[in-house]
Amino acid sequence: MIFGQNFVGCFNIIADWGKIRSGWVTDIYFRRALRILESHGLSSRLVRMEAHVYSFPRNWEWGIFAGLEEVIKLLEGRKINLYAMDEGTLFRVYQPLLVIEGPIREFLELETPILGMLRHSTSVATKAARIKKLAGEKLVLFFGLRSAHPAIAPILDRAAYIGGCDGVSGAFNEETLGIKPTGTMPHTLIILFEDQRKAWEAFDQTMEREVPRIMLVDTFYDERIESLMAAELLKDRLYGVRLDTPSSRRGNMRKIVEEVRWTLDLHGYSKVKVFVSGGIDEEEIKQLNDIVDGFGVGTSIAFPPSIDISMDIIEINKNGRWEPISKRGKWPGMKQVYRCLNDYSDQILKWDSEPPRCGDGSKPTPLLKKYIENGKIIENIPSPKEIRDKVLEQLKHVEI
Repeated sequence: MIFGQNFVGCFNIIADWGKIRSGWVTDIYFRRALRILESHGLSSRLVRMEAHVYSFPRNWEWGIFAGLEEVIKLLEGRKINLYAMDEGTLFRVYQPLLVIEGPIREFLELETPILGMLRHSTSVATKAARIKKLAGEKLVLFFGLRSAHPAIAPILDRAAYIGGCDGVSGAFNEETLGIKPTGTMPHTLIILFEDQRKAWEAFDQTMEREVPRIMLVDTFYDERIESLMAAELLKDRLYGVRLDTPSSRRGNMRKIVEEVRWTLDLHGYSKVKVFVSGGIDEEEIKQLNDIVDGFGVGTSIAFPPSIDISMDIIEINKNGRWEPISKRGKWPGMKQVYRCLNDYSDQILKWDSEPPRCGDGSKPTPLLKKYIENGKIIENIPSPKEIRDKVLEQLKHVEI
């Protein structure tokens, strides 16, 4: 027996969707607070609770809102109204991302999973968007699944994809995202053949024609040598080479790439693309973007700086009227965010306020809309591709 009889492992306690919806995944003080409210006849109080960000990590100036689809499904059927920005919306500090309106007993225990869903996906999507903004037209592929628990792999790939990554590696993505997964080959394949040429040739013979022939070229020999070997073996069938050089051999990565590019061009393989992976983050993108054709990015997107989304009561209903209230340090009152699309400037105004015209005379766009009314979903949820397209369009209007 590997585990003792008293072993309590994660195999039996991974939170499934039913447990999450039931409030099983929550912080104990929410359960205690609900008991206290119930015992004092306050659990039916009507409140408006707002999710927002009051500061970004590392002096970032914007984020990409993600995780809303899960929150909508979590709250569906409860006696609440939900107002939210569309998933994929670029947002700034102090702006309300969503507002839940209803009896506090309907969602108090769900604050923990709501924030977990929003913070995780928003942090990943924002980091992916920053990487994609820096990479521009160059390809960005997300290879970060091995960095996180497999139970959340579909969520991780979805957030990275809607944040702007051109491809994600999960084998399940046609089922979950409606897109074909993207990937090259592992070092394991080459090592088991004990010869990189045999491994590349086997890949070429076995894989369907639509799979790009991108060969890993850093297993046994120098990257320049292996790149030329791959080009001479596959000729016109070679789409690209991938450099995943380990840190102990990396030295100056830009010089390695320049040497590979020069050698391929020198021998007539200028159409062969060069991709770089392994420890790629924003600085590496800046250093290499002008000389490579794409990047494989993993851990820096899978484990991004956390965007601190919090939730606070902003209004309480008294005698049929909504009255602003909040803890100190937070902005009370129901709000709307208006965006001028001519310059992407935003205004936060009191809910139902008439916004002033934009600089070009146009009317600004309200960013919050009602998604759930008395427990029923009333707004269409866009596809991951539609969300990604929205993100890429917004990235044209902001800087890092």
